[in-house]
Amino acid sequence: MDFRGKKYERGSNWSDPEVAQLLHLWADAAVQAELESCLRNQHVFNRIAEVLREKGIRRTGDQCREKIKKMKLEYRRLKDSGRAGTGPRVGAGAGGGGGRPWKFFQVLDRVLAGKAPHSPPGETRLPPQPPHPRLAPSSQPPELVEVKCEEADSPEEEQALAPRPPSRPERERTHLEGSQDDSPLSQVEPPLETSVSPSGLSEPNMASSSRIQSLGPRPGFSTLHRLRKKRKAQRLRDPLDALLLKTLTAQREMEERFLHMEECRLQRDLEVEERRIQMEQRRFEQERDHEFRMFNVFAQMLSILKQSNNGSSASGQPQNIEFSQTFSESTGVRERVQEEGQTSQLQQPPLDRRTNVHSFGNHSDAQSSPYLSARGNIANICWGSAEEGYSAYHADKYDENKNPNGIINFGTSENKLCFDLMSKRLTQSDMNVMEPPFLQYPDWKGHMFLREEVAKFLTYYCKAPAPLKAENVIVQNGCGSLFSSLATVLCEPGEAFLIPTPFYGGITQSVFLYGNVKLVYVYLDSQVTGTCTRPFQLTVEKLKKAFQDAQSEGVGIKGLILLNPQNPLGDIYSLSELQEYLEFAKRHELHVIVDEIYMLSVFDESTIFHSVLEMERLPDPQRTHVMWGTTKDFAISGIRFGTLYTLNQDVASAVASLCYLHGVSGPIQHKIAQLLRDRDWINQVFLRANHERLKAAHTFVTDELKTLGLPFLNRNAGFFVWIDFRKYLRKGTFEEEMRLWRRFLSNKVLLCHGKGFECSEPGWFRIIFADKIQRLQLGMQRICEVLEECRCEILNEDKNESCQSDSEGKADSTDEVIFVSHHQEPVSGGSSSLGDLIGLLQQQMRSSDWLQKNTVEQFAQEKPEVYDVFSKLVGKQ
Repeated sequence: MDFRGKKYERGSNWSDPEVAQLLHLWADAAVQAELESCLRNQHVFNRIAEVLREKGIRRTGDQCREKIKKMKLEYRRLKDSGRAGTGPRVGAGAGGGGGRPWKFFQVLDRVLAGKAPHSPPGETRLPPQPPHPRLAPSSQPPELVEVKCEEADSPEEEQALAPRPPSRPERERTHLEGSQDDSPLSQVEPPLETSVSPSGLSEPNMASSSRIQSLGPRPGFSTLHRLRKKRKAQRLRDPLDALLLKTLTAQREMEERFLHMEECRLQRDLEVEERRIQMEQRRFEQERDHEFRMFNVFAQMLSILKQSNNGSSASGQPQNIEFSQTFSESTGVRERVQEEGQTSQLQQPPLDRRTNVHSFGNHSDAQSSPYLSARGNIANICWGSAEEGYSAYHADKYDENKNPNGIINFGTSENKLCFDLMSKRLTQSDMNVMEPPFLQYPDWKGHMFLREEVAKFLTYYCKAPAPLKAENVIVQNGCGSLFSSLATVLCEPGEAFLIPTPFYGGITQSVFLYGNVKLVYVYLDSQVTGTCTRPFQLTVEKLKKAFQDAQSEGVGIKGLILLNPQNPLGDIYSLSELQEYLEFAKRHELHVIVDEIYMLSVFDESTIFHSVLEMERLPDPQRTHVMWGTTKDFAISGIRFGTLYTLNQDVASAVASLCYLHGVSGPIQHKIAQLLRDRDWINQVFLRANHERLKAAHTFVTDELKTLGLPFLNRNAGFFVWIDFRKYLRKGTFEEEMRLWRRFLSNKVLLCHGKGFECSEPGWFRIIFADKIQRLQLGMQRICEVLEECRCEILNEDKNESCQSDSEGKADSTDEVIFVSHHQEPVSGGSSSLGDLIGLLQQQMRSSDWLQKNTVEQFAQEKPEVYDVFSKLVGKQ
């Protein structure tokens, strides 16, 4: 019968041999050491019960523990009564008299009080029994255990074995003895010794127990106090204590790590502040150089006026001209000489305001092929010049593993952040369907099921006030094909479209190569002037001026091209702006082509996109045509798909006739229809992830540009950032811009320069940020290397020019001369006219707000020495 699962039983009777066996096992030194070292000792008594069962004594661990507990209580009672009487006896009263000695008192006294065992007369010594291998170490010889085996003669003796509660005098004596445990001896604990024991018990505790027994009892040292101290010391080894220790250690490590991160953050903030101070210092130096340039122009103007008043003919200026009159006249014709002043400073011919056959293919150094027609040669030359960087990229493409030193492409407007999402969606089972209509000639406008899905898609995402109709939808292989088709069916050869600059340069080839249609540029400037509120802002006044200039030159304007969101600026037109542009086009009977290919690539919630199809009423519906494609918004530029929505059925039929050359295959039409139909996946999965990734990449690139101190347009649409690199050009010419572009390409990073977008100001570049963070980091690092080289070269040229000016520049009489910095070469009075100097002065004034920040009185107080020079020059007139 197995007693291990039996509950605790009280009142079990033990025979003397059974008690002797129990005491023999319990009194073992190893058992006592383990009992003292742990707070819960049930497992020890369970092992004792197992040993007893092997010897034929059927007892449970609870019964063994209860029996020992009763015997310890009886021992303490007899011990207390023995102090007051003649000795411990069974059945003795409180005074200690009467009764017979208890047969197990000596064994318990030896274990609990540490007294040496002895055999009084009348006691029976039990024969020594070897310790069980589960309880005692094999390396130590067994010790003798003396147990008196007298049997009880009467039930009264059996009742004496039961514990009784101590009397009040006994409790007082116990309290007085316990107060002696505060002696210094009670606080001394012998060192523990560790050894290997095969018994399964704690060897350090066994050594400690044996050593305490060898030392014997010490006066004033309470056994209970020693046990309490040892148990308190062992509490640190409890698993909960170990877990608490690990938790505190981890908390301390986290606090140390947090402090380290705070130190790193403070260090980064300090570095950022240092960079900011450096940028401020650099800006101050640039303003100072600008002031010197302006005063140099003033000095030369005064010198010319002085020579003209003295009758000198070397300057070539009219006699008796006043400085104030000249200055006032120059400010009155500010708008007229704006571009003349700029081109005079840059020393280049004025920009051509339109693109025609001759200017488009005007490459004097290009050789025409005898195997091509004139139109073929023009197409070949234009394609070759536009594909220079693109061809170099494909010949040396960057790859993390195969070609880590290759060219990183920041020039092609592609979204490389969502391949995982699109590849998974395009390979699902609903995409891989093949039906007979997919392998046959379709309706040239596109399969009806696809056009219906396109109409529903545009109705939903363009927020159209009424459902769009499928019969107004035309499908072709890309928006470039749609531009070519519209230019062919809307314009006669030699006619033109208005288009604001800068703009995506691929439109130039699309409208010219097929239809021989020109583009008339509406130039936008980076300076915020007049009614403009942002750089490169398109206004109706600028459209009107470009339209009138083209008409005066005999060029017929048939339409207006708008990019919304704008490429490369990233601007988004408001509904009011769109209304103004469409009304302008209606007044002049112009077609309006609105390219909204980046419609779903607005990645910031604070920026709202407005489609032309969102308007309640179009000013001229029959001349308004909207384009969109999946190339940009769905990151699948390899799948050529574009769609046109127009209410003009004549235009739709004419464009559909060209779909034979620009059609989309049947399987691709099915995939696109399935993609546009899955509205839940688009909204919940793709657009959410795409916008988050675009925003993170845009933030990384713009933070790098801010660190470099580069001006840029901070917009939240598209894949690009429009950056101003003009301060890294030696001269403000497009030749210097192309030179900087080739330096970027030599350092294995491909960008797009402003000339490719027909920007009127040299030095602007477009960078594509829709790429993986690793390539962005490496590409920005290569860009920084090129910019640092350019900066060092410009500084060296400054020093050389300064040294040369110091050695060659000598002043006549008491005149003081201020030399200009490297940004503008000195202009001598004999080689420049007063008009040139006035134009140069106007350009310098427009390029900064120096005159607004510096009044004459303030300047006289801050820089009196420079003001004195200026006063002397004025006084000589």
